[in-house]
Amino acid sequence: MTIAIGAPAPEFRLPDSTRQEVSAAELWRDRNLLVVFYPFAFSPVCEGELCRVRDELDQYRQAGTQVVGISVDSPFALHAWSAQQGFDFPLLADFWPHGEVARAYGVFDEQRGMALRGTFLVERGGTVRFSEVHGPGDPRDQDGWKKAVASLEG
Repeated sequence: MTIAIGAPAPEFRLPDSTRQEVSAAELWRDRNLLVVFYPFAFSPVCEGELCRVRDELDQYRQAGTQVVGISVDSPFALHAWSAQQGFDFPLLADFWPHGEVARAYGVFDEQRGMALRGTFLVERGGTVRFSEVHGPGDPRDQDGWKKAVASLEG
């Protein structure tokens, strides 16, 4: 079941594309956190979505929001993809235990072994303020989460 708006966000610690551990609680202590789950690195829809986030990253930063992308890929695949695309935000590997964080957020597809396109905005302190989930081939309309980010500015 997907995490509900108003619920505490599940805490997690995951390696980024350089194998450095990233803690959600440390991130949302001082800023909002936009958690963007996606199925796989190097896939066309995921690439389009995350490249748009990359291109508009300053808007999130100015709103006091840290963006992280999470997939079940290994840190090595994420490192190659991040370097290729010039991503300037953490890509986190929910590789092992496989999909554990995606399960905690209710966006793990057990049959396919991947994360669905789940997006969660966690405000400072750890409460979910926006949540949406799309299937693997269904691109997200980012305007919804941008409005949610704007509503937390200040």
